Amino acid sequence: MEWSALWLTARLALVTSGVLLLVGLPVAWWLATTKWRGRMFVEAVVALPLVLPPTVIGYYVLVGLGPKSGLGRWLGDLTGHTLPFTFTGLVVASALYSLPFAVQPFTGAFRSVQRELLEAASNLGSTPARIFRRIAIPLAWPGLLSGIVLSFAHTLGEFGVVLMVGGNIRGETRTVSISIYDSVQTMDYETAGRTAAVLLIISFIVLSITYALQKDFRLAPR
Repeated sequence: MEWSALWLTARLALVTSGVLLLVGLPVAWWLATTKWRGRMFVEAVVALPLVLPPTVIGYYVLVGLGPKSGLGRWLGDLTGHTLPFTFTGLVVASALYSLPFAVQPFTGAFRSVQRELLEAASNLGSTPARIFRRIAIPLAWPGLLSGIVLSFAHTLGEFGVVLMVGGNIRGETRTVSISIYDSVQTMDYETAGRTAAVLLIISFIVLSITYALQKDFRLAPR
């Protein structure tokens, strides 16, 4: 068992879930409340990782954050190093790839909140920020937690994106999925089997929690 790869993957999943929580909540709230007809295009952009091959997303992240792009040079000057083949680069790529797994459950949870409650709070003088913080989030929290757990689980099994952007640097960008691939390539099926079994158990537990939360959310009174 390559524990360093397992720990790095868990750390990547935790950081990615935190980033998606910060980015996904305002996006999902806007999608759930806006009346702009063009929101379908924003929803399509958010859902692109569901249909695009991971290597395509990884390629665009690699090019966009590389030293030959304006953004890549600016980030390099800001951080002192380029983001590809670093843990930070993995976080950026993983957040983009797992974006729909957080935003879509978040949006569904916000849309399930009764509009009457939000309108009543607005009529009583509450600001949009206060309505979002004190009403929407507490009422939608099971769905929000479900999105966080689902994005965590999805990040655990990423392969194409992390390989394209991070490569295979032990202790820095080498995740569990890459470790399993390397073990199979060297015909070390025993190590690959143990690592795959651990990842299978963790994923099963995380997904079971997700479905339990979704069930409780559907049964909760509105």
